[in-house]
Amino acid sequence: MSSARPASWIELSRSALAANLDFLRRSLPEGTRLSSVVKGNAYGHDLATYVPLAESLGVEMFWTFSTEEAVVAHTALRSPDTRLGIMGYVPAEDLEWVIANDVAFFAFDLARIDAAQRVAKRVGRPARLHLEVETGLFRTGLSERALRTAAERIAKSPDCLVAEGLCTHLAGAESFANHVRVARQLAIFRQRSALLTELGFPGALRHTACSAGAFNYPEACFDLVRFGIAQYGYWPSPETYVAWLRARPGRARKRSPLRRVLEWKSRVMDLTQVPFGEFVGYGNSFQAERRTQLAIVPIGYSAGFPRSQSNLGYVLIRGAVCPLVGTINMNLLTVDVTDRPGVKKGDEVVLIGHQEDREISVASFADRTKSFNYETLVRLDESISRRVVPGRPTPP
Repeated sequence: MSSARPASWIELSRSALAANLDFLRRSLPEGTRLSSVVKGNAYGHDLATYVPLAESLGVEMFWTFSTEEAVVAHTALRSPDTRLGIMGYVPAEDLEWVIANDVAFFAFDLARIDAAQRVAKRVGRPARLHLEVETGLFRTGLSERALRTAAERIAKSPDCLVAEGLCTHLAGAESFANHVRVARQLAIFRQRSALLTELGFPGALRHTACSAGAFNYPEACFDLVRFGIAQYGYWPSPETYVAWLRARPGRARKRSPLRRVLEWKSRVMDLTQVPFGEFVGYGNSFQAERRTQLAIVPIGYSAGFPRSQSNLGYVLIRGAVCPLVGTINMNLLTVDVTDRPGVKKGDEVVLIGHQEDREISVASFADRTKSFNYETLVRLDESISRRVVPGRPTPP
């Protein structure tokens, strides 16, 4: 039944992404390359949809968290020249696929490097390693001693192992409360970088910066930046945006240069009248204080719309901000449209995004549930239909 209309859909704006990528490239120091982090189902934008879109706009390097995500991204790639890397989970059983498909990966322990050497010899293709070093995050990474040992093993097996990169993760670059810790990390990383050059690998790509690191610590950009949240149109934190504005005195803009790529929409499924004094939906969380007109929308927490938005959240209908009332269900939410005459079945409902001159932002959406942009985006259900639109999204 291919013609079935979805209960909700997500639109990705090509023009918004193009503008973001252009802004991010212009923000980088000369010689620093942009790469795209697409973990978490491309931050909820859908790997299979987002990767070819970003690739068509000139992105030449993508990072996933796991092999599972890398397989999806690899299938979505259109150009054989586009590079793909894995920052996290690569079980030994997946190394053959990773190496055979020329996928790079973070190497953060010697056992992984040894396993890669054995598999690469069997496959007949070198493993492309990005040596992740421990600089103070204390999560994953090679110590100084382990880095020396790794370099020795790579030097002995040049046909099987390639030191393509040297990298680390910064410990909270989005907040200046972490400044001392991040500054110490960068100092350690420079030491490790000099050591790797001394050990015979001067050409390895150096990268430490995510979106926050690129804006708050320009000196952390090195050869490559792993842009995550910013490419999708969101600042990593209010501090990051303020820091960007302060760095441009006299040129501060009222509007952020980043544009939201994603919009989430649904439709009014039904309308119902609630008499004065009656409760709405399950339980007694909302009692009508007047004769109330409700719009029923076929979206609930099964799709990633938080139940904690009950009696707190808003949606847009006919360009107006309309409050959610009653408890959000698994597949339904109810909206008070008493003061919005003319609402009818089939009207577009914006859950996140624009309608006329109004907007429900991810930030405002997240603030009401005490979560944050990243969490809200990655919780959007993978089964929600995604599609690319050229500019400001419109209903299908």
